[in-house]
Amino acid sequence: MKQETQRDNKPVFSRVGQRMGHLRAYTRQRLRTKARDERALLSRLAGDNCAAAVGRADRQARAREQERRCLCARALGRACAHVGAGWARSRPRPRPRPPSWVIMAVSAQLLVEELEIFGLECEESLVEKLIELCALYGQNEEGMAGELIAFCTSTHNDCLTAETLNSFEHEVNELARSISGFSEASYHHSGNPPHKKECVYSKPPSAPVTIKFLSKKYSSRSNRGEVVASFGSAQVMSWSGREGASNISLKVLGYPEPLTGSYKSMFQKLPDIREVLTCKIEELGSELKEHYKIEAFTPVLVTAQEPITLLGQIGCDSNGKLNHKSVILEGDREHSSGAQIPVDLSELKEYSLFPGQVVVMEGINTTGRKLVATRLYEGVPLPFHQPTEEDGDSEQIMVLVACGPYTTSDSITFDPLLDLITIINRDRPDVCILFGPFLDAKHEQVESCLLTSPFEEVFKQCLRTIIEGTRSSGSHLIFVPSLRDVHHEPVYPQPPFSCSDLPREDKKRVQFVSEPCTLCINGMIFGLTSTDLLLHMGAEEISSSSGTSDRFSRILKHILTQRSYYPLYPPQEDMAIDYENFYAYAQLPVTPDVFIAPSELRYFVKDILGCICVNPGRLTKGQVGGTFGRLYLRRQASGAEGRRSPCTAAQVVRI
Repeated sequence: MKQETQRDNKPVFSRVGQRMGHLRAYTRQRLRTKARDERALLSRLAGDNCAAAVGRADRQARAREQERRCLCARALGRACAHVGAGWARSRPRPRPRPPSWVIMAVSAQLLVEELEIFGLECEESLVEKLIELCALYGQNEEGMAGELIAFCTSTHNDCLTAETLNSFEHEVNELARSISGFSEASYHHSGNPPHKKECVYSKPPSAPVTIKFLSKKYSSRSNRGEVVASFGSAQVMSWSGREGASNISLKVLGYPEPLTGSYKSMFQKLPDIREVLTCKIEELGSELKEHYKIEAFTPVLVTAQEPITLLGQIGCDSNGKLNHKSVILEGDREHSSGAQIPVDLSELKEYSLFPGQVVVMEGINTTGRKLVATRLYEGVPLPFHQPTEEDGDSEQIMVLVACGPYTTSDSITFDPLLDLITIINRDRPDVCILFGPFLDAKHEQVESCLLTSPFEEVFKQCLRTIIEGTRSSGSHLIFVPSLRDVHHEPVYPQPPFSCSDLPREDKKRVQFVSEPCTLCINGMIFGLTSTDLLLHMGAEEISSSSGTSDRFSRILKHILTQRSYYPLYPPQEDMAIDYENFYAYAQLPVTPDVFIAPSELRYFVKDILGCICVNPGRLTKGQVGGTFGRLYLRRQASGAEGRRSPCTAAQVVRI
């Protein structure tokens, strides 16, 4: 039945296309004839030297011009209505075509002639922009002229100006985002359906192309190189590495081993998730019990007039966000069999809680139905790593950190990335840590399916640009994926990028790690995560404090004391967590010396419990430039008494 329907639709579609072609040819021929008659009439009148005749001719020409525009609008309206109805009834399923970086050749002269046929004047300065739009949207001269005529007719514009063209482009993008109108009628030639994942990119980052849409706001920024946050003695230093002469030792730490490849996800069961959460409660509870010399934990539902000590996990009694009246404590399996009890926080002067937090509380439970908390035991961080002679030299090194996106939201070029490569070649840092997304799933061009090549191919071009562009600097490159990388597996923990065709000369200095990752650089421990922990936990945390502690410091302290790269439970809706691998690969093996947590929130450099925590920001924010970070580190000599932070200076700088 389906095959018969497709056969029946083909003649209808062909008749519609044929009728549309005849109608366009007839309209052009009639308009050309009228234009020729007008020129002949004006040439005859020019020889009469009669002002009245010239005036009448001018008025007649303008009347005919108006008649021609009306005829064009009516003809185009009938044609679009007829073809639209036929297209809706008989539209064939588009077939995917092989990806290509080839840009359609468009003639400026033919494009101007097409517009003149319909009486639409165009400024000379806009012709180049029209050619770029033709290539961007895959239109030929005739197709682009038809779209512009339809737009100008609907908006009552007689001439193409820069403002009109910007309005046209804006409307096209809006329609493309809603997957209607222009996105289906004007992009059907590309052979890719609007919802297909592998749609497009008009420009690979390193490929030579003739089209380049520069972000005006980014290119006109005036605060390049401005230091917006600093730590230590950074203000009196010149920033440069040792030009590849340093002996860098890089090692990924695991718990018990690092994540090195892909794994099967979406097979977890609810009992398995519960088992992971229970193990986390028991492990942290054991550490807190030993640290605070607690004799024993009490079941949460036991009625007691005396203060009791309970172990459990913070939760919310409803589907909404946590607040001071909706806090519940879910007990551990060993003592409470997972029972829950509401918590009254009115007696606590200071607290900071979030869903999923493992806590030890002291309080009174007189009825067995509600715990009145009187004390909240603080979490205990893991010890720091003790460097050895095998960890490499203890000379000072420079580390540069940057986080994507590496393109502005209104541009399809990688100009911010190229600026970052220029900085790397200038300062020659010893190690560069680059966080995703490299091809952002939230970019307008990706969401609108305006790319002409597979996402994987665009990422490889971007990767090749970075590796080849920084080869002369000798910097070691560390690539950390992001859940927003549209080409990569969107599961947490996230496996490293795979790059089988990495040049042999670059294999020693390029390393791909998982998300999250604990990295040892010359004996100094880095905690790396591209997930926006600050934003996720900041939206769920509740607190009461009489001091001046800020939310960033509280959240970072939670991460270190909960000993996990993502202690929030339940996670954010856009987080797909595989808890079996989460327990194996997303725990902190030690307290890091430096913790890098890029976020949409404001950049900072803070010392939290002896760990230097840095939010370098993102390289771009919308249409404007963002920030990146740089650090100077010197490892403490092995055997030295006491601990000293290896980070001597740090800065957050505008690109």
